[in-house]
Amino acid sequence: MAQQGRLMIRYADDFVILCQSKQEAEEALEQVRQWMQQAGLTLHPTKTRIVNANEPGGFDFLGYHFERGYRWPRQKSLEKFKQTIRDKTPRSRPGPLVHLIQDLNKTLRGWFAYFKHSHYTTFETLDGWLRERLRTILRKRHKRSGRATRKDHQRWPNAYFAERGLISLALAHVKAANLQ
Repeated sequence: MAQQGRLMIRYADDFVILCQSKQEAEEALEQVRQWMQQAGLTLHPTKTRIVNANEPGGFDFLGYHFERGYRWPRQKSLEKFKQTIRDKTPRSRPGPLVHLIQDLNKTLRGWFAYFKHSHYTTFETLDGWLRERLRTILRKRHKRSGRATRKDHQRWPNAYFAERGLISLALAHVKAANLQ
């Protein structure tokens, strides 16, 4: 592929071939099919396709979704991350908030280390969702039912969580972008 001027991005047995035109992509796909057949291998029927990444729809690769020049975690990756956070933050979670935040930060650091190349709006949304979960826990500890409300945002503003050490994914993204 490199000899033909095509960029191939590979990880283990997954790969993407970047092409300049649909015709070039079709030629590359045919070349890969022939090579795979000679090696006694087959391409995955639903994963193998030609995609114009400049149009809506895009494609998923290694946990990311690529579309129109942007990338963000694919839906399945986001759901897995959110489920991990949900498991760590039930409303009746006992113990000091600082210990909970320390536990969450381990997950946040690891997740961010992999997905830091995502579009910035990814992180703002997740920060808000996470703080809402924490506000709901605090609400329960104050003998109030239901999810966090506007008053809870005033009672426990974003700075409240920052003071207790909660990592902001959005701030981490800004810092990481400035280091490049």
